[in-house]
Amino acid sequence: MRRMVPARRASCPRPGAFLVMCAAMCALALGMAACDPASAQRPAASGPIMIRFRPPGQATSVLSGPPDSVAAQTARDLFAAAPVVIVANDGSSLAMAEAVRDASLLHAPLLLASKSGTRTLTLGQAARAEIKRLRAVAVLAVGISPAMVMPRLHGVQVVTAMSALPATRAAAPLHKVAVLVRRGSKSAADLAAAATARAAGARVIFVPDADPRTAPKVIAVLAAARPGHVIGIGRAFGPVWRLAARVAVAETGVQLPGGGQVLFPMRRLVALYGHPYSAALGALGQQGLSASITRVKRLAALYRSLSKVPVVPAFEIIASVAQGASQPEGGTYSYLTPADQLRPWVTAATAAGIYVVLDLQAGRASLLDQARQYQGLLERPNVGLAIDPEWKLLPGELPLQQIGSVSSAQVNAVIN
Repeated sequence: MRRMVPARRASCPRPGAFLVMCAAMCALALGMAACDPASAQRPAASGPIMIRFRPPGQATSVLSGPPDSVAAQTARDLFAAAPVVIVANDGSSLAMAEAVRDASLLHAPLLLASKSGTRTLTLGQAARAEIKRLRAVAVLAVGISPAMVMPRLHGVQVVTAMSALPATRAAAPLHKVAVLVRRGSKSAADLAAAATARAAGARVIFVPDADPRTAPKVIAVLAAARPGHVIGIGRAFGPVWRLAARVAVAETGVQLPGGGQVLFPMRRLVALYGHPYSAALGALGQQGLSASITRVKRLAALYRSLSKVPVVPAFEIIASVAQGASQPEGGTYSYLTPADQLRPWVTAATAAGIYVVLDLQAGRASLLDQARQYQGLLERPNVGLAIDPEWKLLPGELPLQQIGSVSSAQVNAVIN
C-alpha cells in the first residue's frame, strides 16, 4: 500500500518578525547605495536609451571657429539626441586620443573643454548648450575633473569611467553623410569633429589641401559614395559654394592623366606644340598621329626623374592659326581649324593618357566665339584652352605689324 505524504504548508512569519526583516533589508539596501554614489545618480534601468542621429540641414556646409565651437557645431549637425556625451581636455593629446576612442565605442559626440582666452580649463557656452539640446543624462569627462564640469551641468551625471554610464542603443547610422577633414591635422577641432562623425556613422574623408579634386583616392571615394550631405571642417574648405562645386566635380569620378582633377600646380606638362597638319608650325606636325604619341611619351619620360610632381605628356594644338595680311580670313586674320579635323587627335590622346591644350590665335575674331567652336572638345576632362595674346588684334591692327593683347575681362568672358 502506497504511503501518502501530506503536502507541506508554506509558513508565514509572525507579524513582528516580518517588520524586523523588512527594516533590515531596507537598511542594507540604503547602505549599499550610499557606498556607490554613482549608482544613486544613475538613471533607472528601463532598457538602453536611444541615441538618435540626423543629417545636416544643408546639403553642403563648412564649420569653422574656435575648437569647442566646431566640436559643438558638428554634434548639432549630426545628433538629434545623445544620452551620453564625452567632454575632453583639448589641450591634452593623451586625453584627446582616449576620448576619440571612447566616442567610437559609445556612439557619443565629443565636445571640448578648453583654456581659450583664460588660464583655467572651462566648459564653454557652446558645449553647455549642446549638452542641454542633446538631452544628455551623463557626461564622460576625459582629462578633466568632474568637479569642473558638474556646476555647469544641472541634473547631468558626470563620471570618469565608462562602466558608470547608462546603457545606450544607436539608431541607423548616417551612411549618406561625408565629413571632410584636412589630412594630417592634429588640431582638437578636427579630431573632435572626425570622432563625432564616426560615432554617428558618417563617412570621414581626409583631404589634402582642403580640395577633394586634388587626391585620386578622395575622388574615387566620393564618386562611389555620392553623399547626400557634405560637411567641411575648417575655414580652408570654404566658402560653401566653392566646396559644393568641388565636390560635384569630384563625384564625377573622371580624372586627368596622372590622376586628380586639378592640373596646376600638381602637374608638369611636357608637350609637342604645333598644328597636326603643318610641319612648319611646330614639332606636333612633323610626324603622324601614332608617331606623335610615341614621341611625346618618350620626351615626358626624360623629365620624370627631375620633377617633384607628376609629369604628363601633352599635345598643344594650334586650333585657330593667325594669318598674314594677304590672308584676311573674312577680316579676322585667323584660320579656324574645323573641330572634326582635331577630334581624332584629341580622341587618340585621351586613350593614350595625354593631355590636350587647344590654342587660340584669334586675330580680330572674338575669343569667346572661337572657343565656342570647340565646346564639344573642351568638355572633355583632359582638354584645356590656351590663349595667345600676342595674336589677338584690335580693329584696324594687322598681324606681324602690331603686338596684340588680351584684357582680363576677355579672359574671364571665355572662362565663364
